[in-house]
Amino acid sequence: MTQFAFFEERLAYYREITLNNLHTVLPIREPKRYFYELLPDYPQRGGKGLRAALCLATCLAYGGRIQNALNTAVAIELFHNGFLVHDDIQDESMFRRGTHTLHAQHGVGVAINIGNALNLLSLQVLMKNQATLGGRLAWQLFSESSEMLRQTLEGQALELAWIRDNACDLSDRDYLRMALKKTAWYTCIYPCRAGGLAATGGGIDADRFYRFGWFLGVAFQIQDDLLNLVGDYGRYGKEIYGDLWEGKRTLMLIHLLNQCTSQEKAALQTILAQSRDERTEDQVAWMVDRMTHYGSINFGRQCARQFAGAALYEFRNAYGHLPDSDDKRFILEMVLYMIERKC
Repeated sequence: MTQFAFFEERLAYYREITLNNLHTVLPIREPKRYFYELLPDYPQRGGKGLRAALCLATCLAYGGRIQNALNTAVAIELFHNGFLVHDDIQDESMFRRGTHTLHAQHGVGVAINIGNALNLLSLQVLMKNQATLGGRLAWQLFSESSEMLRQTLEGQALELAWIRDNACDLSDRDYLRMALKKTAWYTCIYPCRAGGLAATGGGIDADRFYRFGWFLGVAFQIQDDLLNLVGDYGRYGKEIYGDLWEGKRTLMLIHLLNQCTSQEKAALQTILAQSRDERTEDQVAWMVDRMTHYGSINFGRQCARQFAGAALYEFRNAYGHLPDSDDKRFILEMVLYMIERKC
C-alpha cells in the first residue's frame, strides 16, 4: 500500500463522478471531425482532476450534497482543459499527458477553437446551477468564476510578458505574485470557495479559504516546476526541461539569476533572449548544471515544503472546526501530496 493510497482512491472517486458528468455535456453533432470530436481529447488523457476534487470534497466536508457542487466541479474541469490547450500553444509545448499537444496534431487554429469551446461549455454548465441551486447562489458562483478567470489571465499575462521582455531582474516576490494569480486562484482558492458556497447556500465567508488556497497553490506550482527539471517523463507526461526551452521564469531560474556571477548572468540573458528554436540542448544542459551548482533546485524544494507547511497551518482555520470525514481527510492529505507527487 502506497503512502497516498487513501488519497488516490478518493481522488479517483471524485474524478470518476466529474468526468462521467462532463461527458454528458459534450455535444455530439456536426461539425464533428475538426470540432466536436476533439472536445473530449484532453479530458480523456488521464488528468488527475485535483481541482474538481477539491471543490467536491470541500462541499461534502461542509455538509453539502455532492449534487450541489457537481455542475461547478464539471465547469472547473472544463476550464482547466481549455486553459491547457491555450497554454500549450502559448508555451509552444509539444507534449501533454504523454501525447502530442492538440495544436501539434491539428494545428494552432483548430486548437485555439477547441480551447475557446471548452471555456464556453464551462459557462453553460455554470448556468445550469440556476435550476438546481437557485438564481442568487448560481450568480454568486458565476461571479466567483469570473474573478478566478480574471486572476488567472493576469497571472498568465505576467509570465508571458517576462518571457517576451527577457526579464532577468525578477525577485522571489515577483514569482509568488505570478503563481498566486496564475495557479493558486484556479487550482485551489476558487475550488475551495465554490465548494464551500455550494454546500452552505452562500452562507459562508468564502475568504476563509484564501490563505489555505494561496499557500497550497504556490506549493503545487513550485513542485510542478521542479518536476519539469527532475521528473521522470514516463510519469510526468510533459516535456522534461520544457520550462527552460520555453524560457519560463520559474522560482529556480530566478534563484539562479540572482545567485550566479555577472558573467554567467550575461550568458543566461543571451540564452533566454533566443527563441525556443534557437536554443540548443547544450545551453539547456548548462542551465541545469548551474542550477545544481548554485543550489537552485534544493532552494525550490525547500520553498515548496515551507508553503505546504503554511497550508497545513491554514487548513485548521479553513476546515479544522468541521467534523472528521473522508472528505476532510482527503483535503488534508492533498497538502502533502502536492509536494510529494511525481507527476
